[in-house]
Amino acid sequence: MHLFYAPDILENPFLPEEESAHCVKVLRQQSGDKICLTDGRGFFYKAVIVEANPRHCGVEILESESRINRPNRLYVAVAPTKNLDRMEWLVEKLTEIGIDGIFFLSCHYSERRVLKTDRLLKIAVSAMKQSQRATLPVLGELTAYSHFLDQFRTFDRFICHCYPEAEAGPRSLLNDCCRAGHDALVLIGPEGDFSLEEVNLARSLGYLPVTLGEMRLRTETAALVAGLTLQMKTLYSN
Repeated sequence: MHLFYAPDILENPFLPEEESAHCVKVLRQQSGDKICLTDGRGFFYKAVIVEANPRHCGVEILESESRINRPNRLYVAVAPTKNLDRMEWLVEKLTEIGIDGIFFLSCHYSERRVLKTDRLLKIAVSAMKQSQRATLPVLGELTAYSHFLDQFRTFDRFICHCYPEAEAGPRSLLNDCCRAGHDALVLIGPEGDFSLEEVNLARSLGYLPVTLGEMRLRTETAALVAGLTLQMKTLYSN
């Protein structure tokens, strides 16, 4: 059964215009047909179409089901790459594996200083529906690194960088130090890595320097591996 995204479905029993068009015009759903919805906040809904209008398809909720299966939140913050296609791919994959928040950092060595998140949000919605998930990740706007750092103080916070110990101090494997069941945030730098000053600033604010292993990874690959490491720690513990 096709999954539709309707964030305000309990307050407003209509599909959004784009979803209405897809449901009625593309899929040719009619009044009386049953469909599945999600609000993107952890709930699935079974519904029946009561008004097959391609601009505002009206539905009646038949039943709901919670898919909130863990209490902790897992966030990835990344400096977007110059090639926007790589960030679109990353948002799609992080959504598919169930990351709760994706944030974007403007760092000293960043090659991209402007990022429009409208298209990224559409990609996240599509990935959520395709992977049959009920939770849409929070997408943060591009934020200056120094302004972002002091947020999420109650989280386990990590910064992933590539500097040797002689330059930036020791690092731990992310897989060894992330804790199951805890809120967690990991930072991934730009193609040129974080600056030493950025690494030291993060350490001074309580971030734990980490590595993902011996392999040298692209920015978007590192962000996906970091997110998957956090997610697998939670899944494995259960």
